[in-house]
Amino acid sequence: MSKRNSQANKAAARERLRIERERQAKKEKARRQLVVAGTAVAVLAVAGGVGYAVVQAGKPSRWEAAADAKTVAAPKNTEGQDGTTVVVGKPEAKKTLEIYEDSRCPVCANFEQNVGATVDKDVTDGKYKLRYVGATFIDNADQGEGSKNALSALGAALDVSPEAFLKYKAALYSTKFHPDEKQDKFAKDSYLLEIADTVPALKGNAEFRKNVENGTFDAWAMKMSKTFDKSGVTGTPTLKMDGKTLTAEGNDNPPLTVDEFNTALAKVLKG
Repeated sequence: MSKRNSQANKAAARERLRIERERQAKKEKARRQLVVAGTAVAVLAVAGGVGYAVVQAGKPSRWEAAADAKTVAAPKNTEGQDGTTVVVGKPEAKKTLEIYEDSRCPVCANFEQNVGATVDKDVTDGKYKLRYVGATFIDNADQGEGSKNALSALGAALDVSPEAFLKYKAALYSTKFHPDEKQDKFAKDSYLLEIADTVPALKGNAEFRKNVENGTFDAWAMKMSKTFDKSGVTGTPTLKMDGKTLTAEGNDNPPLTVDEFNTALAKVLKG
């Protein structure tokens, strides 16, 4: 090989090496740009996620929003400001029995299972009217939602009719459906609707279902709960007539049997 050819080959090799180095350099630069861009996107995504989480955390819960609502959709068959006066019975009945209950309350369930049918018959017969005041304090104690959700569903039943309201209330407290106080089963719309299917006026009732699932009467339930809070009543069930609290003979407990109830009621009716 001539000296000239050898020099030419070396020069060609150096040129190929230079071109390859430039190609690799460009490739590395592009890779770094992709990494930087990807990192920037990831940072933005994280920042956006954190920002979204902060915004969401700052939003009031469903029930907080309901409690702060400026306008309240009250069920039919109610009276008074925000519809929180719920009175069922014959208008000509001279007396009114006030009943204060929390839907999750086990003692309320005991009362309704044993005495509820007697109260319903008395109301139907015109012996007295029934004023219902719903509470949600058990939710407040364990950060649950069942008392509020059940109260809203009771509003949806009342919107159908007073009779549907009474039958649905009885079903909620029944031995078949009333959950243990520690189980917040009433927080689930599906469970409330399952119970409603045992009430003829509510079974297959599209308007009732919509009102339960959409929380139409959530704000009303919270206003009703405030009515209970302002009543001065400290426990459930509490029964009152003419400002007097009905208690079992010989103690301050609510009457939990028909005999205890009738005895306590008779004293007030005579007074």
